Amino acid sequence: MAEPTHDTRTRQGASSELEKSGLRVLVAEDSVLLREGLVRLLEEGGCEVVAQAGDAPDLLRKARAYKPDIALIDVRMPPDNTDDGLRAALTIRGEQPQTGVLVLSQYIEEQYAIELIGDAPDGVGYLLKERISDVGTLLDAVHRIADRGSVIDPLVVSQLLRRHRKEDPLEELTERERDVLELMAEGRSNHAIGSRLVITERAVEKHVTSIFSKLGLPPTGDDHRRVLAVLRFLGA
Repeated sequence: MAEPTHDTRTRQGASSELEKSGLRVLVAEDSVLLREGLVRLLEEGGCEVVAQAGDAPDLLRKARAYKPDIALIDVRMPPDNTDDGLRAALTIRGEQPQTGVLVLSQYIEEQYAIELIGDAPDGVGYLLKERISDVGTLLDAVHRIADRGSVIDPLVVSQLLRRHRKEDPLEELTERERDVLELMAEGRSNHAIGSRLVITERAVEKHVTSIFSKLGLPPTGDDHRRVLAVLRFLGA
């Protein structure tokens, strides 16, 4: 029997986590081919796709009718093909806080990410569309949002971190603290950051305390609230 490929093993590993959850998902994407691809990947990952939408008004109707666990939404959708998907996502978050929202974008649009997080970062995510070709990344994001976590695309975080402002407090951070801050802003827990950087969780805690001190932000034990604080600061 042929040895399973790395991609197959990745898909099987990511799928096994979601198969336990049976998440109900609504997929909103105006490109039929991409929408069908998302549906296939989600169903292979153990999710139940309860509805599909090709424009923002249809998305809102179906979100209200089906009340899914997660809504995957393209930022730019008909009828205007500007930020209709984002507007619909914000409406869903206001009307149905129990529904997690994962917004997909073709380009890095920092303000959209910051606006989406808003005052309630739990159960929300913003990913570039190029990420969804990685099955593990897509399913991991859906799973984390379903668990009321937050997911911010690493490229968006990196671009925010590269911003230079007058008397930029980020200049005070060490290289390791910048690494920790980037992973924090992606929505990673202290344990996950430690695993990624191969340092102890205690070391991560010390870096987090130092980061908040240098940025003038009050430390908190809530991982998602700290993501909101960091993104607000970077996006100011």
